[in-house]
Amino acid sequence: MAILPKAVRQVIESFERLPGIGPKSAQRLAFYLLHVPQEELDGFAKHLTNLKTNTVLCSICKNTAEADPCDICKNPSRDQSTICVVEQPTDVLSIERTGKYNGVYHVLHGAIDPLNNIGPDELYISDLLKRLDDAREIILAMNPNMEGEATAMYVTKQIKNKREKLKVTRLAHGLPVGADIEYADEVTLSRALEGRRTY
Repeated sequence: MAILPKAVRQVIESFERLPGIGPKSAQRLAFYLLHVPQEELDGFAKHLTNLKTNTVLCSICKNTAEADPCDICKNPSRDQSTICVVEQPTDVLSIERTGKYNGVYHVLHGAIDPLNNIGPDELYISDLLKRLDDAREIILAMNPNMEGEATAMYVTKQIKNKREKLKVTRLAHGLPVGADIEYADEVTLSRALEGRRTY
């Protein structure tokens, strides 16, 4: 690494700090950018700068947006009484792509993960609890892993402490389309059985 110019090394090190980017990928990206025309590189740098300066957190749902409140929260045609709770802003994009959900969201910005020192206080759970008065249903759409399950259990307990009769549902998890049953693990099959519906 010492034989590389300092500017290239710094870009590689910056890319390595990104999630999912290893040393080889970081090197590939840095050398790709080295051969991009300067005006494209300037545009890329400007977009990176704008990423922080031109976005805000919605004060209602905590999603990343251009304005506060975000387009979803201020849309009168959305069902404001149904709140889908997700871990990350990217989860909102995934659910919106289905075109099957017309409620609003609440983004926690993570999941409870004691191994990485992420407790309930690091998430936007207290902000969710302030929104319960007008809610009819809370949909918990956390990832089906240990952290997601722990977060869902904690959030459910907090909701029930505040509004005992409020409807709290969890996304059904099961077999993906095209998957073979023989290759599914026990947890996935159990969830598929629990989330079954009338045909």
